[in-house]
Amino acid sequence: MNFTHLHVHTEYSLLDGSGKIKEMVLRAKELGMDSLAITDHGVMYGVIDFYKACLAEGIKPILGCEVYVAPDSRFDREPGASDDRYYHLILLAENNAGYQNLMKIVSKGFLEGFYYKPRVDYEVLETYHEGIIALSACLGGEVASNLRRGFYAEAKTAALKLRDIFGANNFFLELQDHGLAEQKSVNQGLLRMSQETGIPLVATNDVHYTYAEDAESHDILLCIQTQKKVSDENRMRYEGGQFYLKSPEEMSQLFPYAGEALENTYKIAKRCNVTITFGEYKLPVFPVPEPYTAFSYLTKLCREGIKKRYDVVTEELWQRLDYELDTIKNMGFVDYFLIVWDFIKYAKDNNIAVGPGRGSAAGSIVAYSLEITDIDPIRYHLLFERFLNPERLTMPDIDIDFCFERRQEVIDYVTRKYGKDRVVQIVTFGTMAARAVIRDVGRALDLPYSQVDTVAKMIPTEPGITIEKALNMNPELKRLYEEDSEVKYLITMSKRLEGLPRHTSMHAAGVVIGKESIDEFVPLSRSADDSITTQFTMTTLEELGLLKMDFLGLRTLTVLQNAEVLVNKSGEGGKPFCLKEVDYDDSKVYDLISSGKTEGIFQLESSGMKNFMKELKPRGMEDIIAGIALYRPGPMDFIPKYIKGKNAPEQIVYECPQLEPILSPTYGCIVYQEQVMQIVRDLAGYSYGRSDLVRRAMSKKKASVMIKERQ
Repeated sequence: MNFTHLHVHTEYSLLDGSGKIKEMVLRAKELGMDSLAITDHGVMYGVIDFYKACLAEGIKPILGCEVYVAPDSRFDREPGASDDRYYHLILLAENNAGYQNLMKIVSKGFLEGFYYKPRVDYEVLETYHEGIIALSACLGGEVASNLRRGFYAEAKTAALKLRDIFGANNFFLELQDHGLAEQKSVNQGLLRMSQETGIPLVATNDVHYTYAEDAESHDILLCIQTQKKVSDENRMRYEGGQFYLKSPEEMSQLFPYAGEALENTYKIAKRCNVTITFGEYKLPVFPVPEPYTAFSYLTKLCREGIKKRYDVVTEELWQRLDYELDTIKNMGFVDYFLIVWDFIKYAKDNNIAVGPGRGSAAGSIVAYSLEITDIDPIRYHLLFERFLNPERLTMPDIDIDFCFERRQEVIDYVTRKYGKDRVVQIVTFGTMAARAVIRDVGRALDLPYSQVDTVAKMIPTEPGITIEKALNMNPELKRLYEEDSEVKYLITMSKRLEGLPRHTSMHAAGVVIGKESIDEFVPLSRSADDSITTQFTMTTLEELGLLKMDFLGLRTLTVLQNAEVLVNKSGEGGKPFCLKEVDYDDSKVYDLISSGKTEGIFQLESSGMKNFMKELKPRGMEDIIAGIALYRPGPMDFIPKYIKGKNAPEQIVYECPQLEPILSPTYGCIVYQEQVMQIVRDLAGYSYGRSDLVRRAMSKKKASVMIKERQ
């Protein structure tokens, strides 16, 4: 028998679904199914992860959502019985038009209808019904709710209205059986209704977790959501333990009288064909003045800017500029640079402090000429290909620091320029990490605080730690797990819930800018502070080809700007003090840093860094740059070698003479990723583009790529 689960809640039905997407997809494959739906409560947070996970396993993804429908208008905010605030309705995207409409419906729920839940209404459904298949949902659906109360006529009216909205073959009455008495009577009503109206039936399981044995951990998750204890009598629970991903055989045994309803699930699955395109850029268009094109305007700005940056613009500089401009044009990122130039110019024109540049963007002479960055890439031997590699088509990424107090003004400017509907901040998810999940589960199980605290503190605080890793690392935790049955149960339940998303928040810096309204590309939601955010994370937005910008607020910039103002306020005669004109060769400054007196100095103020500066005794900016690059896990091991080479350069031995010009500035040590690129280029004959691929593989620890490159 062919069967497809069409009513499935994943981890993204926050604190309500405990099924992890990859695990659910694998389980569906194990059970012999070739398609699976995602229908989280009111949101589409997980649809892209689900889509990719399904394709990776050869499963057909059916993208949907269980939306909340207001009984009257989505704009009503009347207090009343909670049961009447909204009804449930399953919506599945049949095609790409349906997927676009589903995003619109889900966004409207948050932007216009939020009241306890993101609600839509019949008006929204009528407007965006095209390409969507609807199912009447669980006991919380309008049809089932009326049948539960014995209102058959009202239930039938609701069903006919939904059929009229979605079309004769696009609305189905949904049978469910989790062993609940109410479902038995509702199903009888649905069978009768189907016969009387001709509306087809479909059989589903209201999946909230992957395996039958997950019922206990899922029950604990519900307690975490509702802040109750498992022992509480009067609390939300999913009775009977039947809300798991059942096999087609189990579904057949549940519905021996509704074979067609089971077959209809597969027929619906075959009808649903949504294709999501990745890597196709959707950059906004920058409005350029007449008679320029975007490229001619960018070229004009760069040619004017480079003359301000260099006293003498040599042929080598012109060639570098032309090469970068051609690469930017060929890769399709002209508007990107104009957009960044524009909002940085706005910030500087309005006396909002902007950082000198961070990351690989400092390797671009175009960025330097446009005053996007203030670091000369020629002087510091920075490579453009590390920033924008013509052999690897990926979006450039310029992270910009702004004054901590005035960062929002820049975002507001971008919003005004491109439109409120085209500039949106980005969602992030807080997850139930190892220590936190132990505490959450312990609270739900009503275990003594001291006991739970002891277990939680046995988990190391290092990045990427999991409970499983902690058990292998900490013998005391392992012993407690094996010998104490309460602790074993606590850890076992915690492991099943570990990693689940717990809540949403707004990304501290990320903003997405679209060429059209953002809800044409991604669904939107409303965060706790009432601001609008995307429902997809930053990584997903980049994969979909949307322009993501990081507007970072850096307190150090605010401090520096305030210090400049205060110095000039002091009224001492002479030329006004200007940060941009600071002498970087002032030996007294390096004496101060070498003495370890670096309190409040950005990146040099930790106790470890102070001691390192005393040891390093920097005499120039290059020494400080190298010191910051070295003072991190991994490169730290080379600090003694670096200091030895600095103090006795005549003792440095190079493996081959070609290395000396590349490594002599860092006393024989490989400190920077650019040096890796130069070595691979000069010694192995790689292009800068291909050498960047090797650098990237090293930084991402991609051993398989490194093996391929080895000769």
